[in-house]
Formats: sequence, structure tokens, C-alpha cells
Amino acid sequence: MSTSTSGSATGAASAPALAAGGLRRPELWRWRVVDIVVASVIAVACAMIFLLWNVGYEVPSSILKPLLPGVQGLLAGPWLIAGVLGALIIRKPGAALYTELVAAVISALVGNAWGPLTIVSGIVQGLGAELVFLLFLYGVWRLPVAMLAGAGAGLACGINDRILWYAGADTLFTTVYIASTTVSGAIIAGLGAWLIARGLAATGALSRFAAGREVTARV
Repeated sequence: MSTSTSGSATGAASAPALAAGGLRRPELWRWRVVDIVVASVIAVACAMIFLLWNVGYEVPSSILKPLLPGVQGLLAGPWLIAGVLGALIIRKPGAALYTELVAAVISALVGNAWGPLTIVSGIVQGLGAELVFLLFLYGVWRLPVAMLAGAGAGLACGINDRILWYAGADTLFTTVYIASTTVSGAIIAGLGAWLIARGLAATGALSRFAAGREVTARV
């Protein structure tokens, strides 16, 4: 009970602390060696998800497309999870962009249907998540923010895909597709990454990160 109360007090005090320190916190900008290593491991693991989903999405996509133009955007989430997961664990500026981009580079190098433009997608999607964490001054890592970051990545994905792959698409397709990628990002990338991060933290694997210490402190 006392641990829970302490955690609540910490959470309640987070807003003033952010206002006082914000982006000027020196420790926020220092990437440790362990940060780089773990971010890279996350990117590689997510790249494996990308590679599997590059093939796996075909069947559900063929089912969704006839239902409503653009609704296949609901399948975008697995390609967006790297940035959100990386940021939730590393908690440094650039973590979302780094993990999403590295995962996209690996996917492009191994080979897929989209070639080098996969890297462009990685940059755009990573920035979509990064901007949300920046909005909260890299100081709030709760589920709603994770879902907002996933939605940001999904929104960026939808707009980017519309420009690169669906030029000339009508208003109905554009609206449905971008809305679908945004929802998919919020649920699959946002909620999914948050659950994965908490699951990893509960095992003790993230003991060198604030994300891991927060979870174990509540136990």
C-alpha cells in the first residue's frame, strides 16, 4: 500500500517537475552505451516482425480491401511498433526515430516489395511517434501517451503512404486509409508496445532503465 501511494505521489508531481526542467534536463540528452545497444536490439527484433508482416499482411489485406476502400490501413500497426517501443524503454530524444529507422533499414536491406522507400517510411513513422513524446517533453510514459504516439506514427504512415503509393486516390479512400492507419497505430503500436515494455520490465530485463524500475517498484 505504501509503495502504491508513493508511486501516485510521484505521478502527481510529474507535471510541475516537467515544467521546471523540461527539455533542459542534462541527463535527458545523454545516451549511454546500454541505451544504444538496447535500442539496436529492439530495432533488430522489430525488423524481424516487419519481415514476417511484409508477407503475413497479404491475406488479411485481401479480405479487408473489398469491404471498404482504404480499410486495409488497419493492418499498418505491426510496422509502427518499433518507434513507440524504443521510446518507451530508452526514454531519450531520438529513440523513437532511431529504432523505427534502423528496423526499416534492415527490412529494406533484407528485401521487400517497397525497396529503399521503406527507409523513407521508417523516418516518417519514427518522427510521427517522436513528435508526440516531444510534446510531453519526454517526461510522460503512461499508456495514453503511448497510444497517442502510436496514433502519431499511424497518421504519419497514412499520409506518407497516400503520397508514395496511392497518388490520385479519391477522398473516400484517403480519409478511410489515414483514419485506419491512425487507429491501428494507436492500438497495435501504442497499446501493444506499452504491454510489451511492461512485460519485459516485469521480468527484470529492464532493470537498468527507468521503465524497468517503475514496474518492479510497484510489485
